[in-house]
Amino acid sequence: MTISSEPGSHTAETVAQEVQQFLERRTKQTWDPDTDLFSSGAVSSMFAMELVVHLESTFDVVITGPDLALDNFRTVNAMTAMVLRLRGAQP
Repeated sequence: MTISSEPGSHTAETVAQEVQQFLERRTKQTWDPDTDLFSSGAVSSMFAMELVVHLESTFDVVITGPDLALDNFRTVNAMTAMVLRLRGAQP
């Protein structure tokens, strides 16, 4: 998937789709957008750092300070909302 760097080019659907594809490639599982990835036991806090790097490089965002809270990475929907917020996109 090619992701545009234009601020308005991301929708909740395109961001969620890319995040889900990344998770599926890395975990070999499919994920419901509301599944808590960490409480499922399939994803560790170390994997959260991979998610940070992936989201930053894929969506041209910088995740720092309070945005590094684990709650922003628990679900596909939480990551999607954070990316859209950081990019200033409309959900």
